[in-house]
Amino acid sequence: MELTGKVALITGGRRIGAAVAERLASRGVDVALSYNRSGAEAEKAADRVRGAGRAASVAQADLTRPSEVERLVEGTAARFGRLDILISMASIYRHTAFDALTDEDWTATLDVDLSAAWRLARAAVPRLRAAGGGRIVHFSDWIAASGRPRYTGYLPYYVAKRAVMGLTEALALELAADGILVNAIAPGPMVPPSHLEPDEIEAVGRATPVGRWGGAEAIADAVVGVLQSDFITGETIRVDGGRHLR
Repeated sequence: MELTGKVALITGGRRIGAAVAERLASRGVDVALSYNRSGAEAEKAADRVRGAGRAASVAQADLTRPSEVERLVEGTAARFGRLDILISMASIYRHTAFDALTDEDWTATLDVDLSAAWRLARAAVPRLRAAGGGRIVHFSDWIAASGRPRYTGYLPYYVAKRAVMGLTEALALELAADGILVNAIAPGPMVPPSHLEPDEIEAVGRATPVGRWGGAEAIADAVVGVLQSDFITGETIRVDGGRHLR
């Protein structure tokens, strides 16, 4: 896909999402960003898009509500006149011990990490078809892509991210004839969370074969790569510096 002049919708445009938005803008893409609670971060990401010379918009949306998903997608298409790219990054990542898990914990995580991706795709597909084809990029996780859980306390998250891979494959098959390619990115250690101590950050770097954290730009590289390809679909691409090998 030639990116210049295209329009992308990014959900969960915080931290790594901001880098993806700015990179797309540098390739000539106008960007709509959505958020649930992190409005200030989404506005900063939009400023980075505008700083790269492209148009940007920001909208609040609860992705667990189908009506708000429809409003987000239709609002984006109305604002920019088209929609070519959907990037679903919104996620709940929360540690909860097994014995403390509730039905609400389970439902909340799967609703955002899995069901919202489906709702967004369902709403976006008619617009992508109208544009003559397009791209959908989901976000899984390197641990889910490695095929086995490695840390306790993340049961709903792991299940949801494994299911995102299945959703990606099934959508890729369903939509290939429409010229809509669907892939997933599975990030590894990219940007250290703020709560990690320096020794913990160093330990993660040592556990990664390339010897460091990847940084948000590595994800932006991967997203641009799958968007530009006209022949990759149904894949989950690990961007983890080889972390899954250990």
